Amino acid sequence: TEYETLRAEQNAFGKRVKQASPDERKVLVARASELAQSVKAANARANEAEEAFRALALQIENVVVAGVPSGGEENFVTLREVGAIPTFDFEPKDHLALGEALGAIDMERGAKVSGARFYFLRGVGARLELALMNLALDRALQHGFVPLITPTLVKPEIMRGTGFLGEHADEVYHLPADDLFLTGTSEVALAGYHADEILDVSDGPVRYAGWSTCYRREAGSHGKDTRGILRVHQFNKLEMFVYTDPADAEAEHDRLVSYQEEMLQALGLSYRVIDVAAGDLGSSAARKFDIEAWVPTQEAFRELTSTSNCTTFQARRLGTRHRTESGKTAPVATLNGTLATTRWIVAILETHQQADGSVTVPEALRPYLGGLAVLTPEPAKK
Repeated sequence: TEYETLRAEQNAFGKRVKQASPDERKVLVARASELAQSVKAANARANEAEEAFRALALQIENVVVAGVPSGGEENFVTLREVGAIPTFDFEPKDHLALGEALGAIDMERGAKVSGARFYFLRGVGARLELALMNLALDRALQHGFVPLITPTLVKPEIMRGTGFLGEHADEVYHLPADDLFLTGTSEVALAGYHADEILDVSDGPVRYAGWSTCYRREAGSHGKDTRGILRVHQFNKLEMFVYTDPADAEAEHDRLVSYQEEMLQALGLSYRVIDVAAGDLGSSAARKFDIEAWVPTQEAFRELTSTSNCTTFQARRLGTRHRTESGKTAPVATLNGTLATTRWIVAILETHQQADGSVTVPEALRPYLGGLAVLTPEPAKK
């Protein structure tokens, strides 16, 4: 307000200078110079205040929708369990033991090349991941998603706009020399795809399926799931991302969960769907459903996928709008959900293992593996 007042005074004073006599003008010009300095200083203070306000505003998390369980990570609500828990008449092996015997996973050389929590997928392991991703891509196409292979390096304003530079900023890899961030999900690039645009969602949601490599520092997870590929620094993922009218967001959220369940059922996995508690939602989600598959050797459900309704939170920050019936523009709603990722191999190998160390390939994946029905251990090296 001070800046605007001074600027108005400066504009009015300028007119006086023009109309003044030569004798008056010398005095007025000196005063005009002082006023210009005051306006410049006030403008600088106004810009500083605006930046401080923006920094504070960006710390405000999304508003949780009605019905979300209260509490923290342990206060989720189980909505349903699907499929019988697998049982074995032999001692089941974990996914890493199976993967090493199959010649599918090489953690040792991953660590040699890149350090802890890196790995190589080789042979049938590499083929299995590509088969899984292609199955998911085909399912996404059937449901009207447009496939995108996305950038994995994004600008700070895109990362910040999606809400990933908040309390979990330490999970993100940053390249200071370029001021770019490696994405932990293609959700980030997909959210930025239509930044500062007006979308037409009058005929229904705009849906994308983003295929990308993802990177996470896994800060604060030392000592957790360090064996195998359950919690790693790099992985591949096919992410569903939707722009829609906010009025349709909750229905679309349920649709994304149904697509994920179709995938898990096609792969013969036992799972549960949970409604994540408010304190575990992160900054951008207004509601999140996780789907956790049973991992036999851990005798526990472990998260394989999640889907979040971010309502208008990301769109407001990124300037993505739609035109309402009144002709005015308003933020769209955004939603995201994983349809396949490297971690799924953990549950697939353990669930479908046989006593001889072989693994039965789920029928849905066989066409993507040239009809291969069973993964068999490699011959022992002499």
